[in-house]
Amino acid sequence: MEAVLALAGATVVDGTGAGPRHGRVVVVEGGRIRGLAREAPREAEVVDLTGTTLIPGLIDAHSHFGLSSDMDALAAGQVSAAEIAAAIFTTAGRALREGFTTVRDVGGIDVGVVRAIASGAVPGPRVLTSGPILSQTGGGGHYAPGWEPVTAWEARDLPGLLGLSLLADGPDAMRRAAREAFRRGADFLKLMVTGAVLANGDELDHTQLSVEEIAVAVAEARARNTYVTVHAHNNAGIRNALEAGALCVEHGSRLDEETAAAMRRSGASLVPTLSVAHQLITSPAAVGLPPEMAGRARVVLEGMEQAVLVAMAEGVAIGSGSDLIGPGQARRGAELVLKSALMGPMAALESATRVNAQILGLAEQVGTIEPGKVADLMALDGSPLEDPEIFGDPDRIRLVMRAGKTVSGILDHMI
Repeated sequence: MEAVLALAGATVVDGTGAGPRHGRVVVVEGGRIRGLAREAPREAEVVDLTGTTLIPGLIDAHSHFGLSSDMDALAAGQVSAAEIAAAIFTTAGRALREGFTTVRDVGGIDVGVVRAIASGAVPGPRVLTSGPILSQTGGGGHYAPGWEPVTAWEARDLPGLLGLSLLADGPDAMRRAAREAFRRGADFLKLMVTGAVLANGDELDHTQLSVEEIAVAVAEARARNTYVTVHAHNNAGIRNALEAGALCVEHGSRLDEETAAAMRRSGASLVPTLSVAHQLITSPAAVGLPPEMAGRARVVLEGMEQAVLVAMAEGVAIGSGSDLIGPGQARRGAELVLKSALMGPMAALESATRVNAQILGLAEQVGTIEPGKVADLMALDGSPLEDPEIFGDPDRIRLVMRAGKTVSGILDHMI
């Protein structure tokens, strides 16, 4: 018989956009939310969360578990499979302890990592993965030095663990790459359609992949009842992706009103990633990158902040992603602190819960505290709606629960 837990005493912010609710007991049974009650059921074990705010488990819609090693060493093939795996699983465990019960990984991890976490062999959040990034030769997903033969890049793949990107030039090559990504266990596809901050030899205003190439990937995704998201900074690249049928845009640092309106009409979402830009501005060396990255990142951060405001004004759905890279990925919740300054803390919380669940296709399962949903929950000391800095402070976490099981915090507050 499944134990029944009653989480009592907390202010409940359910992720739907409704205001805080007091005097509600969240009842958990069988890994799901049984309901919200005025009093704890007689058969329940009662957990006293007085003084906390209970929110849905957070979702990071732009994570890079596979990039948890020194970036330069990883791109050069100088990190062993054992070290890469250890770094991935360390990052996964930390993300879960920080309240991220679901992540969408958009860059390289294979289904072996997903299975290892899902089986309980190692701790981590629920993971949806794009598999290898799909990029044109020399594009934003081709991190190799310019002198290296193209054949050497994909030879670095570590089956079952990591394959950073597949190179595709032309519709037929894209079709093959998309099918290969799905064969490796991808839940959706991620394409690079503009230049990237970290890429070699291209600029943010460069467009990459033709409409025809993107459309092939979209067709392959639709055939599997899933979607394409695109790394895109400039408007030409975003418009190409929208024309081809992509449903999500990552970063969007140069988004203008016209393109945002096109996103709204097509039902596409925006996932800004403020944390990584902040990370590169403050400590590029910590992730194995040169100091000049800081200047480039500052331009991108300012652009993404403006993009959030533009997207809000146009009614585009705005998700939340950290895009953290390198070793020691921590304080993932700082993304909500940065978004709170632009959107307000309630909208920032929704972006990382309800909206992200919709983007990931998981809205029927997670993202809000409602009867029947999976019991992914997080209790924070104090009110992040009054003090958004709480979102980014792991020391303020009292409880993290994934599918009804406690993974962080101690249930020692029984009434």
